[in-house]
Amino acid sequence: MLVAIDGPAGAGKSTVARRLARRLGFTYLDSGAMYRCVALLSLAAPGRQPGELARAAAIDLGGGADGSGPVLLDGRDVSEEIRTPEVSEAASVVAADPAVREALVAKQRELISGGDWVAEGRDIGTVVAPQAALKVFLTADARERARRRAAELGADVDTVLAEQAMRDERDSARAHSPLRAAGGAVTLDTTGLGVDEVVERIATLARAAAPSA
Repeated sequence: MLVAIDGPAGAGKSTVARRLARRLGFTYLDSGAMYRCVALLSLAAPGRQPGELARAAAIDLGGGADGSGPVLLDGRDVSEEIRTPEVSEAASVVAADPAVREALVAKQRELISGGDWVAEGRDIGTVVAPQAALKVFLTADARERARRRAAELGADVDTVLAEQAMRDERDSARAHSPLRAAGGAVTLDTTGLGVDEVVERIATLARAAAPSA
């Protein structure tokens, strides 16, 4: 069974998906980490095409069902490097490259081809796995999303809010795999909700959508 969770930055996708995978006994897929890895490579090798880098990259998203292990890029632990603001911004840029998306979508589909998964990103339900048993689109008030992101980064809320607005526009307006709710997705606004409450709501939906239900 596959649970697909999409949504904009700061909606709580990663935290919710990780805990949901642990709750259900599924394996967690952080697709955003893959784009961050390509962004890191692009920053280090600006002369090379991002699509070429994406195709050649050996990305290991971490051991353990909940992805708690280190993210390895070509055998090197990049768990901290890929979470910097610079890489976050670059990831949004490379994610708009059709060649990058084609390469990484193929890798993601291969990963989730068997077993039970909670996969999160921006195009899981729309492009990577539209056949997912449950598709959820997480969202939240823009300032709430910025507040969460600022707390995570130790940054100024207004600065994060401005950067977030630009990223949201870029993600939603790109020609290839724009950010949007998938057909049949359940939209869940997490503004004012605790992580455990969101996880419980989605777990209930997942149990109802399970093939044996």
